[in-house]
Amino acid sequence: MVVEADGGSRGNPGPAGCGAVVRDPETGEVLAERSEAIGTATNNVAEYRGLIAGLEAAAELGATEVEARMDSKLVVEQMCGRWQIKHPGLRPLAAQAAGLVGRFAGVRFTWVPRERNRHADALANAAMDAAAGRAPARPTVESPRIVEPPREVAAADSAARAAAREVAARAATGRATGTDPATTPASWEPRPTETATRLILVRHGETGRTVQKRYSGRDDVPLTDQGRAQARATAARIAALAPSVAAVVSSPLSRCTATAETIAAAVGNPPVRPDDDLIECDFGAWEGRTFAEVREGWSGELDAWLASTRIAPPQGESFVAVAERTGRAVERLRTAYPGETVVVVSHVSPIKLVLRDALAAGDAFLHRLYLDTAGVSVLDLYPDGGVAVRSVNDTAHLTDR
Repeated sequence: MVVEADGGSRGNPGPAGCGAVVRDPETGEVLAERSEAIGTATNNVAEYRGLIAGLEAAAELGATEVEARMDSKLVVEQMCGRWQIKHPGLRPLAAQAAGLVGRFAGVRFTWVPRERNRHADALANAAMDAAAGRAPARPTVESPRIVEPPREVAAADSAARAAAREVAARAATGRATGTDPATTPASWEPRPTETATRLILVRHGETGRTVQKRYSGRDDVPLTDQGRAQARATAARIAALAPSVAAVVSSPLSRCTATAETIAAAVGNPPVRPDDDLIECDFGAWEGRTFAEVREGWSGELDAWLASTRIAPPQGESFVAVAERTGRAVERLRTAYPGETVVVVSHVSPIKLVLRDALAAGDAFLHRLYLDTAGVSVLDLYPDGGVAVRSVNDTAHLTDR
């Protein structure tokens, strides 16, 4: 669905209001309108309130994917993670919006010129009239204040709303069962392991930043002495787990390639192949900083990031983007190594996302799962799309635990 949202105040701060329109993306039919007076507030606060109202309306209609269109460059850039949220009054609103974003399968933010957002603008102006004590019974939307003639809001039994409910029901089925019922077989029947591609997922060994608990994304941080010892212990563990390894695939960063080369030497020296899709999340401006430092400098952005995998750190990468590329890497391995074992050496974020998807878990899984350095997880991928997770974060081989 398409959400058009706007907000404003007369005085900045002054009497403020917001408006939002939800449309069918194919026909342009108006499915819902929202117009709300919010008392005295700034333009930016009202704009965020308009976005929140629009996302709430889309969720009520059962939307699974949303394009949010706004003429507020600030809100669009902040929700995309490219601009910092410096004003403390906007941070809780950004976090609330991010939480709503997490309810959809996908949300895209688009900046549009004001003349292309006139329906939402008219609803916001009506709400500002109400806040100033001049409330009209209903906003007047007429040329030239709107690009196209106003449409009737779709009735409860309209074709557009029926289609939205059908899509929502299918999505709810997938969430409830943990599968996409159209593509993934569900069965308790034991599967023959010889037909599966077995992935042995290994987080790299310890680095200086993991000891200091600092965000460590794209910077090429080497293993510590302890990290190299962990790599040797992990290599011995994998040699016992997998008598035959077809390949060792690694993130291109040295903390992973060093771990991968140590493992390869212990399992018959299969080729070590770097794969850029296995690199760690780009933490952008947070790189090398502790959680406390990020909380102090980017409180609003951090709340938004924690609330939604679709939000990226400033100048960084969202977990949705990381999941997309790690999914590509996993599918390539399933196709290239049928019935064989592959060791995959990567980082905490990519491995968590692979395990989340393998277990058909929600995003809360990412915050609840702990992965140790040099921890080992094993999953089997079957030709028909089936998945079996056999172990998660095995650290029995590490004497420092």
